[in-house]
Amino acid sequence: MDPTLIRKVIELAVENISRGGGPFAALVVKDGVVVATGANQVTRTNDPTAHAEIVAIREACRVLGEFQLAGCDFYTSCEPCPMCLGALYWARPARIFFAATHDDASAAGFDDAFIYREFSKQPGERLIPMIRVEDEAATRPFTEWNRKVDRTKY
Repeated sequence: MDPTLIRKVIELAVENISRGGGPFAALVVKDGVVVATGANQVTRTNDPTAHAEIVAIREACRVLGEFQLAGCDFYTSCEPCPMCLGALYWARPARIFFAATHDDASAAGFDDAFIYREFSKQPGERLIPMIRVEDEAATRPFTEWNRKVDRTKY
């Protein structure tokens, strides 16, 4: 862990506020070199997925020409939310370092505890009900995927 990088990501989060973004930033480091940064752009772009971590993951994958961040360290100004944590697990960095906690974010008005509670509920009991529509072809995409001999595993 490089303490100068955690300080840098905190400063990026502070700078992002003055640009109309949220108080979050992230950066991706490979072999000691920052390969990508990201800052929250949710309100600036009207994109609820434009969290700093997602922006940084997308940029790092573009720069590295890979869909995973193997061998990379990920620095973020705050403990990742459920969406970003899921994306980070899919991206598979070596380590994730964060500064503020989810409790700190909650105290500032960014509370995602309700999402964690939603995960434990049955799909139809969630705040946004999820309704399964049964169809005999529902698993066909997976069948076709498994038949494809040259598929890229991830």
